[in-house]
Amino acid sequence: MDKKTFLHEEQLKLGAKMVSFAGWEMPVQYTSIIEEHNTVRNNVGIFDVSHMGELFVTGSDALPYLQKLVPQNVAKLTDEKAIYCQLINKEGCMIDDLIIYKLADSKYLIIVNAARIDEDLNWMVRNKLGFDVNIENQSHNYSLFALQGPKATDLMEKIGVRKNYQPAFFTIKAAELFNINVFVSRTGYTGEDGFEILVRNEVSAPLWNYLLEAGKEFGIKPIGLGARDTLRLEAALHLYGNDMDETTTPIEACLNWSVSKTKTDDYNGKSVIFEQLKNGVKKKLIGFEMIDRAIARHEYEIYKDGEKIGHVTSGGFSPSLGKNIGLGYVSTDSGVKVDSVIQIMVRNKLYNAKVVKRPFVDKKNKVN
Repeated sequence: MDKKTFLHEEQLKLGAKMVSFAGWEMPVQYTSIIEEHNTVRNNVGIFDVSHMGELFVTGSDALPYLQKLVPQNVAKLTDEKAIYCQLINKEGCMIDDLIIYKLADSKYLIIVNAARIDEDLNWMVRNKLGFDVNIENQSHNYSLFALQGPKATDLMEKIGVRKNYQPAFFTIKAAELFNINVFVSRTGYTGEDGFEILVRNEVSAPLWNYLLEAGKEFGIKPIGLGARDTLRLEAALHLYGNDMDETTTPIEACLNWSVSKTKTDDYNGKSVIFEQLKNGVKKKLIGFEMIDRAIARHEYEIYKDGEKIGHVTSGGFSPSLGKNIGLGYVSTDSGVKVDSVIQIMVRNKLYNAKVVKRPFVDKKNKVN
């Protein structure tokens, strides 16, 4: 049976259509995906993302331990700063993608994907030998909301977090909202400005309702997973399980920017990743928009000049562009580049698409 977040009853009261996702019963939409998508692009939306995992890593060796696990340079973090990175296996491929927040010296919070919590923990424990660290899975004690959209900052200011005290992009702060202790971060997954609010389960429902009430003047609406997917696809943000997995390296996924080129510490898979940085990769992630009238879906085949060259990882309709768009991996030997015309196999028929630059829409989340 799927697990339910502490907001399950609140979501049903709001008319949510529930679906099974990553072992959880989650809202896919409340009204319509298009309406919810546009709410986040124009006003502010609130997401329940409590299915995500929260892992705390503490101890005198917390930093060198994390340095062994990820290709990012965790040592560059100062207190309250965060980085996006990947949990890497010995083959240089991605067990998960995650965000590491430094709360204090020797104390880090890691937000991981819901479906990967067990795999992440297993790998982290296997790599613990020789390090003085404590790994604590607190996923069952915390709820997580996301406030996303251009009016998110106005809402936060209204409820007492003045703009000059709001966390900067990729930072986290302890705060008090409606007399409830929370962590507020600013990392986002929609391409819009906004915040994540981490709160203890027992006070999550009151806080959710306070935010909905306070946000009425800014047009706030609850947002489901359907719009979350169209928003992140427009921003070309990867979805673990679709756009990356344990057979893909960060370099193949075009996440080079999240790999430190100067980090001296050794880490799992480092030799593979640096070999790819030096000599290139055999496959790469591309973005495309459909020329013909068809929708590309996950695992559909990609062709060029009659030859299969790859597969689609994510695809769907872009409400902001009014076009069908997608992401996929293609062989680097295919010579595909921006403006190349490719074909997508949809129900045994090839449809033309054009390779385009990513993201599909401009991101607006790099503030401060």
